[in-house]
Amino acid sequence: MRYAHTVGVVREAEAALMARLPGGALMRRAAAGLAVECARLLPRVYGSRVVLLVGPGDNGGDALYAGAALAARGAAVRAVPAAGRAHEGGLAALRAAGGRVVPADRAEDTLFDADLIVDGLLGIGGRGGLRPPFAALAVLAANAPAPVVAVDLPSGVDADTGEVAGAAVRADVTVTFGTHKPGLLVDPGAARAGRVHPVDIGLGPELPGPALLSFDDADVAALLPAPGPESDKYRRGVLAVRAGSAPYRGAAVLTVGGALRTGVGMVRYAGAEPVVDQVLARWPEVVAEVNDPLSSTRLDPGRAAAAVIGPGRGTRPGNADELRVVLESDLPVLADADAITLLADDALADLVRERTAPTLVTPHAGELSRLLGTDREEVEARRLEHATRAARELDCTVLLKGSTTLVAHPGSPVAVNATGTPLLATAGSGDVLSGIVGALMAAGLPATEAAVCGAHLHGRAATLVRAGAPVSASDLLDGIPAALLAIRASATP
Repeated sequence: MRYAHTVGVVREAEAALMARLPGGALMRRAAAGLAVECARLLPRVYGSRVVLLVGPGDNGGDALYAGAALAARGAAVRAVPAAGRAHEGGLAALRAAGGRVVPADRAEDTLFDADLIVDGLLGIGGRGGLRPPFAALAVLAANAPAPVVAVDLPSGVDADTGEVAGAAVRADVTVTFGTHKPGLLVDPGAARAGRVHPVDIGLGPELPGPALLSFDDADVAALLPAPGPESDKYRRGVLAVRAGSAPYRGAAVLTVGGALRTGVGMVRYAGAEPVVDQVLARWPEVVAEVNDPLSSTRLDPGRAAAAVIGPGRGTRPGNADELRVVLESDLPVLADADAITLLADDALADLVRERTAPTLVTPHAGELSRLLGTDREEVEARRLEHATRAARELDCTVLLKGSTTLVAHPGSPVAVNATGTPLLATAGSGDVLSGIVGALMAAGLPATEAAVCGAHLHGRAATLVRAGAPVSASDLLDGIPAALLAIRASATP
């Protein structure tokens, strides 16, 4: 599992640790770890050409001390002070090791002749994107052929939110110190970070609980329910599904399929007659009944343990009445797609807030923007902020789908899905996810854990089913069993 802490928390932890260490010890630890990772990226250190882009603060100092270590091993190291000044101790160490300083107006030729570029322009305190002359150096680095290593965080990325407001460095590798920063795990910042390599500088004992968590296969395997000798279809969970309509019959087929392939004990489906026919043609094991929400709002889920509502269901008045009945039940409820659109009605949103049973909403950025009354671009630029805001305002669990899938719940660390892939940007993918997560809720997982496990499983299925080739939503149904096997195998000694 990966943990991330906000800038304020990191600063406090650093101060507490530095109070017990000799002066400069923490920077030397960071620089040593940075130098080791830089050396790994070079075909050889001796004779290689390394360019350091350095700002005036400690981030530049880390880069300079690392550069001094590389210069001592025979690398030709050139430092470009972006603001005309840099960390004095770091500069002195670099010069003593044989490194040189190059003025910013000669940076272009130096960068295009480099084997490795180190971004030490700004640290975790940077806000609002890069400004001149830092922005120009970031652009040059992006166009240079050499790989870029960011020091702690790509310059121009907001450490706490992942926001990129203007120019920013795009790193191939980010060497981060002590703990991950939220901006390394959440897009658009995460897309700028490349591969993230953490360096232990002794900060762990000083850190409180994290702001963000990112689960790996073993973490998810520990949470997934597994049938035992006493299991029957009811113990494995019964899921009520209210998805699909005559124009969108496939949504029902995909949602039901996602639940069945995840291992739910039974699906009880209700919908319009042509949708029921199509669901049963594909999944004959489903218990189905004709129950058109435009003429009937009866829930009657039998022995259901959870309900999924919304994918392809519609937004007409009858659909709102159906959603109201579902929300007034005592079942854990997953609301997706059209159900989220209907939640823009204050009365329905109030039902979510008043529920004592768990509620999970699973919007993409457009749906969340309508729910919160803000622009889609604002949601995509500050995903973490808007996911946590929605969870707080609705007092429920929110799974925000997209380039970084986030799971937010009031008072808990936000979970970041590590298996997201652009392969999932395809019609019907979200319907399958609703079925997966709904099955896990029906099996007894709390909404947050079901959302975390479901998103992880969904992403793994996309990468396994076609070995990295493009996939359709229907393909995901074949990938779910393979993903379950791979995830559970990670927990096998």
